[in-house]
Amino acid sequence: MTHWTPDSWRQKTIRQLPEYQDQAALSATEQELSQLPPLVFAGEARQLKAELAKVSRGEAFLLQGGDCAESFSEFHSNHIRDTFMALLQMAVVLTFGGQSPVVKVGRMAGQFAKPRSADMETIDGVTLPSYRGDNINGIDFTPESREPDPARMLKAYHQSASTLNLLRAFAQGGLADLHKVHQWNRNFVAKSPQSDRYQSMANQIDDALAFMSACGISPENTPHIRETQFYTSHEGLLLPFEQALTRQDSLTGDWYDCSAHMIWIGDRTRQLDSAHIEFCRGIHNPLGLKVGPTSNPDELIQLIDILNPNNEAGRLNLIVRMGADNIAEHFPALLRKVTEEGRQVVWSSDPMHGNTIKTGNGYKTRAVESVLSEVKDFFNIHQAEGTYAGGVHFEMTGRNVTECIGGAFQITETDLADRYHTHCDPRLNADQALELAFLIADHLRGSR
Repeated sequence: MTHWTPDSWRQKTIRQLPEYQDQAALSATEQELSQLPPLVFAGEARQLKAELAKVSRGEAFLLQGGDCAESFSEFHSNHIRDTFMALLQMAVVLTFGGQSPVVKVGRMAGQFAKPRSADMETIDGVTLPSYRGDNINGIDFTPESREPDPARMLKAYHQSASTLNLLRAFAQGGLADLHKVHQWNRNFVAKSPQSDRYQSMANQIDDALAFMSACGISPENTPHIRETQFYTSHEGLLLPFEQALTRQDSLTGDWYDCSAHMIWIGDRTRQLDSAHIEFCRGIHNPLGLKVGPTSNPDELIQLIDILNPNNEAGRLNLIVRMGADNIAEHFPALLRKVTEEGRQVVWSSDPMHGNTIKTGNGYKTRAVESVLSEVKDFFNIHQAEGTYAGGVHFEMTGRNVTECIGGAFQITETDLADRYHTHCDPRLNADQALELAFLIADHLRGSR
């Protein structure tokens, strides 16, 4: 491999990056970002890597979830809180029901940029640049809004910093206390068929905590009862932003992308010659790599060896996004190849991106039934191969949205218009996410 520097990606094939008209403004923004404090710290990224190493060995389970694309207009502390609580709900179901420690990673505090299938979008005969996320351009279909603006990166940085500040307060300040497990049930979820099962589990947790308290184990002397570790992640798509927040760790001398604890590479930017692979191979964060139906087993091994040349446990998370109709055909060969070659990876399932459809009334959506089907197949394939299904990766929110059809509330295509708030792809609401958590917990318990 050639020598790596934080800007060596600029010599590679660059895909999915916007064309900024004002290069001087772009350079000034990158310079300003490079002087701002890091959003996360190298030690935190190393801690996540150690936890993911346990996942790779089958000793824990990875729960990764959050917004499809964060937005400037819907930035609100209540939205952050609700998604955090929904993830806590899922985690406690997986921990208690699946009898497995859970590593919690949010698609939060930086998930702004989105890859697009086309650079331009045409509506009523007017063609403008595609919307690529709020840190690049605006969603309104006007020439001014769709013009990529580097100043948006600064706003994304400050919003991410505020989000991280709140997430740390929630995780360490009492909201994550297991004594509050009943309070994590959002109002609309409490009316769901999932609620009885959740409340029953919460009552069992209360009984267990009362027993532990009687034995002298309390939140005061056992911090794990009252707080949790919560990490952040996003797709490292906008490389000027990622490079500007890359710092050299004073303790180890290694480079870390301090915009998030985990950075992942998308299905559209994972080519061997891509700038995104070049950038990510040099940072020491835990990495994710999306694996789609076009992935080739031999090429996947090449990518693994570029991104994880030392075969380090916890370094690389392979995020499988095949689609319910494709996973049985395409995934087993990839799994066998990686296993036969002895590569240490985390395998997680993204059952969202391969199951996007468009309804007759023009909404992008996903059927909960298809999401459930892909997750089931992911677990069944691992069980058949004698390997470990290590995690899941969801686009979800704690809000009562109507963006995915089906689920316990039986959202229909007609219902989508009621509360369709996403800026990009449809998300599971908290009830639908909880339904999936119970399914996964059953599989985890069965596999043990």
